[in-house]
Amino acid sequence: MIWLWLSAAFMVTTAGVHSVLGYRRMIVPLLRGEAEPLADPLTRRIVRFAWHATSVLMLISAAATAWPGTPDSLLIVIGTGWLASGLFDAAYTKGRHVAWPALSGAGIFALIGALT
Repeated sequence: MIWLWLSAAFMVTTAGVHSVLGYRRMIVPLLRGEAEPLADPLTRRIVRFAWHATSVLMLISAAATAWPGTPDSLLIVIGTGWLASGLFDAAYTKGRHVAWPALSGAGIFALIGALT
């Protein structure tokens, strides 16, 4: 169970950093520009919503991982998704995006928890 709690902790931390720091460093500067298509107010609202909705989904994933009695098959799906996201992020950004270790770690911990 400790592996699942570690995984959930990584997921919650990633969600928090994503929502706060990522929003400040990426989304706010992006939305300050007036270039198309971000000049449209609806598009700007959707970008803000989608950014934070991603963090909410991370928190839901963490809850499912730490929830007592979650089926191992679901934990494997969640862990595989997080690990795949982390590895893809590492490859795609050539290791420059700070989130790939947290994404990968959350996935690895979930998989260990599911398989032990």
